[in-house]
Amino acid sequence: MSEAAGASEPTVVPDIRYIRPRGREQRATFFELFFDLVYVFAVTQLSHHLLGAGLTWTAAAQTALMLIAVYWAWNYTTWMANWFDPDTNAVRLILIVVMLASLLMAVAIPEGFGARALLFAASYVGLQVARNAFVVVVTPPGPFNQNFRQILTWSVLSAPLWIAGGIIDDARWPLWLVALGVDLAGPLVRFWLPGWGSTPHRLWEIDGNHFAERFELFVIIALGESIVLTGVTASNAGLSASVTVALGLAFVSSTALWWLYFSGTARILVDRISGSRVDEVGALGRDVFTYLHLPIIAGIVLMAVGDELVIAHPNEALELSGALTMLCGPALYLVGLVGCLIRVGHEMPWPTVGTVVILLAAVPLATMVNGMVTLGFVVVVLVALAIVDERRRAVAR
Repeated sequence: MSEAAGASEPTVVPDIRYIRPRGREQRATFFELFFDLVYVFAVTQLSHHLLGAGLTWTAAAQTALMLIAVYWAWNYTTWMANWFDPDTNAVRLILIVVMLASLLMAVAIPEGFGARALLFAASYVGLQVARNAFVVVVTPPGPFNQNFRQILTWSVLSAPLWIAGGIIDDARWPLWLVALGVDLAGPLVRFWLPGWGSTPHRLWEIDGNHFAERFELFVIIALGESIVLTGVTASNAGLSASVTVALGLAFVSSTALWWLYFSGTARILVDRISGSRVDEVGALGRDVFTYLHLPIIAGIVLMAVGDELVIAHPNEALELSGALTMLCGPALYLVGLVGCLIRVGHEMPWPTVGTVVILLAAVPLATMVNGMVTLGFVVVVLVALAIVDERRRAVAR
């Protein structure tokens, strides 16, 4: 075993050639950035699916399930790449396999609950099982290998449910909901199995700085997709005065989301996880990033869809579905930020909580005015919150 950077006890991560060099700062590699490009496409496909299906409750539920699956695939790969070096050929090759499967999964999204359901399910199952099996094969017997054997077992347990749901139309929803439940429950129960028990948090030793950076980059992916979506919509709609104003407002709203995360929350999270003990860093990584970043990403996707609706029809009133999308997107995003801060022991961000209440309370009113007014209201609320946060941090310093 090698010595963990800054730790007083040996690391559980095996000292083999596929592992990232220990004892020095880890940063996202160029290959990891290349890998993320597939997920830019996947997030775009999710937005298009929700819009193309007409913002129905069914479409929202389908998009939510596929978003969680896409995020879960990326998230598990991020855990693996925190330990394994993408600059080694073997690791790079397995990540290319995962990348190809992710691309096929993204291609299937528009018909993910229809003609391409099996492709979506098989791609997801294939990348999860292949990646975890790779780790089991290349690592020597020991606690780290045992950890991944249990992770692999949980992936295999949900696989038949995903595949069966991809084949059986009438049973797709119950099968996929159970399969997704199994996948989401795994980290919570620490991949408990009869006879083996749960894997200790000590085995989830990660490089906190690199781990936080990767999730920051996924937030950038989602924000970048929202800018692309609004830009393409404005281009197709024609740059009339109202469309141009709506595009400008949408850009400011995306900038405000970036500001609220990267100017405040992200710094707090990085400081907390990078300064945590070896036996707690894995639990923080699971709770703060694996779970609590999911509403942050979902909120960005929802808000991007709302922005597109307004840009396409700036002078028309939003229906209830459009109002929910426009206002619940940033509200969900802020709920994710609040959850992250609470989990790391930060004081309750009451201005953020109040902003969530204001956004949700405005939903009925948003159905009575044109979309431009609603978008302008969102911009004012988010910018005001960003200003309040900046002033609070300035006082604290």
